[in-house]
Amino acid sequence: MKAPLLGVLALLFSSHSFACLQQESENNNTESAADGALCSGTAVAASIGSSSDVDWYYFDTTATGDISVSLSHGSGKDFDWFLYRSSGSYIMSGQSSANPETGTYTASPAGRHYIKVTRYSGTGTYQLTANFVGSTGGGGGENPPPTGGCNYGARPSKPSNLTSYMTGSATDTCVTLSNPALLLMGGGTDVDNAFSLRVGPHIQGGNIVVLRTSGTNAYNSYLQGLTNAASVETIIVDTVTKANMDYVDWAIRSAEFVWLAGGDQSAYLNAWQGTKVQAAIQHVYDKGGVVGGTSAGDHVLSQHIYDPDGVAGAISAEAVTDFCHETINISTGFLNFPAMQGVINDTHFRQRDRMGRSMVFQAKVGAASRVVAISEATSLFVNSAGQGIVDGTNEVYILKSDAQTVYAQTSCGQPVKVNNLLRYKLVSGDQYNLINNTTSIVPTRISLDGSKASFYTPTSPY
Repeated sequence: MKAPLLGVLALLFSSHSFACLQQESENNNTESAADGALCSGTAVAASIGSSSDVDWYYFDTTATGDISVSLSHGSGKDFDWFLYRSSGSYIMSGQSSANPETGTYTASPAGRHYIKVTRYSGTGTYQLTANFVGSTGGGGGENPPPTGGCNYGARPSKPSNLTSYMTGSATDTCVTLSNPALLLMGGGTDVDNAFSLRVGPHIQGGNIVVLRTSGTNAYNSYLQGLTNAASVETIIVDTVTKANMDYVDWAIRSAEFVWLAGGDQSAYLNAWQGTKVQAAIQHVYDKGGVVGGTSAGDHVLSQHIYDPDGVAGAISAEAVTDFCHETINISTGFLNFPAMQGVINDTHFRQRDRMGRSMVFQAKVGAASRVVAISEATSLFVNSAGQGIVDGTNEVYILKSDAQTVYAQTSCGQPVKVNNLLRYKLVSGDQYNLINNTTSIVPTRISLDGSKASFYTPTSPY
């Protein structure tokens, strides 16, 4: 069963960007990281770089019609392509030795489609072109990209083994979306203003889906009351099988706001990564919706993810004593948001003294990385330009390096020593741009010496 994804083949029918993709953007080796999108008739330049390289692309058709695919490459090579709908096995392929490798599928229903490009032999560059009923080059043409969320068809039947709770209308509410946004929350008490002042106006009475691997429907009436959403549905998605269900995929894709509740981020990755859930969450952001999470839900929104996965949680007093401490495991490759590139999130921050472990996280991910650390009862709402604004009663901390930062000791089996890391402290109303790292807040410098009992300089780094 093929999960939805993004891709290099046709138009990016996202309401906030109609640019035609013309150059492959790595890493697009999996369904969940598919590249996209192109306009009909616009060629994409790409390459197969190794024997294991696979490239994925996506496009949306706006009406039933023929889909034609052409794949050309240099001599002495043999590349193949496979065409998929949003679910099911491939519906057409080009697996001969022809160059170009072409094919036409007659009268495919409107909706999302995907193309996978693989190698039979050789490596090198190729050009991929698709023609279909949809946008022409430049995002114009007779069939402009759809906006909002009105093209998802009927709600699939809910499987008997899937637990979900619906408050409000079960009908998809069509909303024309604009720029996407993220809501990062630090756990503990939820921040009412983040939902009422930020999310509510953005989703304009649309639909909300709450995802978790265990728990209740406690968010349903709370979120509906604060956002005036047409519906809130909580879905318990605790296995890969459930994460690939058509019902779950439809519910997420048609939503304007997806909220990842607190819980266990490792359980989320184990059940959702590489599935329809992963691709559907990404779709909501790409079409201009809001994706957010608190505690564990916040952790999985950054490019780099603290992922304990079966070991004890990392605490600062232990993590600083060994750069490769057993409690420190960092994963990546789940979701793809521009403002979260090079970022690792942390939560419950000041309340659980997580400064030490986050400084170790930052050192492990690399000097160019940043930590976005949020204390309890606090949130950061980030727009598509990367501009974040703080709501709530406590603080958001940004940790990053500059030319004065020194990673004095970062070897396995040794205490961690980092000098002069920049620490920005933001409170309600403060702003920080996560894409260009601009803010009016003046940072302070903090240092860490894991060989000492009192390992922070200054003693209180908060």
